[in-house]
Amino acid sequence: MRANVTVTFLRMDNPPQGPAKVLPPGVVVQTVQGCTVEHYRRLYNTVGGPYLWWLRRIMPDRELSALLARASVSVHVLLRDGVEQGFYELDSSYWPAVNLSYFGLMPHAVGEGMGSAFLRHAIDSGFALGARVMTVNTCTADHPRALPAYLRAGFRPVRQVPEVWDVPTSLGLAMPPHLRA
Repeated sequence: MRANVTVTFLRMDNPPQGPAKVLPPGVVVQTVQGCTVEHYRRLYNTVGGPYLWWLRRIMPDRELSALLARASVSVHVLLRDGVEQGFYELDSSYWPAVNLSYFGLMPHAVGEGMGSAFLRHAIDSGFALGARVMTVNTCTADHPRALPAYLRAGFRPVRQVPEVWDVPTSLGLAMPPHLRA
């Protein structure tokens, strides 16, 4: 199935000023040491399922395992009372830039008041590594509040690119009507 999407590439050249928004009581962010392919796929598929996240679904296990084993890649999970609520992935392969490769909340956590504090945690974690620049991209297949959230957090758009995705129908993902090619 073909999807018409617009990808927006964003960057942040300086850490945000002012105090970070505090996570609600009982909510913590934990770095996943030695993230397994199975755990990663569960996070990725749960967060990205409603938004046509498909690239990592088709990545062979051995390639995903090698990616997760890189020292430049880290996976961080949002937990509320020990239950997973979302995740983000940082990649410093393009040092001194750190890319926020994936960021999102699980469907049950959307609208629960954790997103902006969680995003700030991701940004602060990237800059804490010593990054000079943070990058992220989002697209019209993502949650409609993704781009506004990145802009509010201090990212600025650097370019937009129209793309046509050939999403394998074998994945069983639903095609949002606004993306149909």
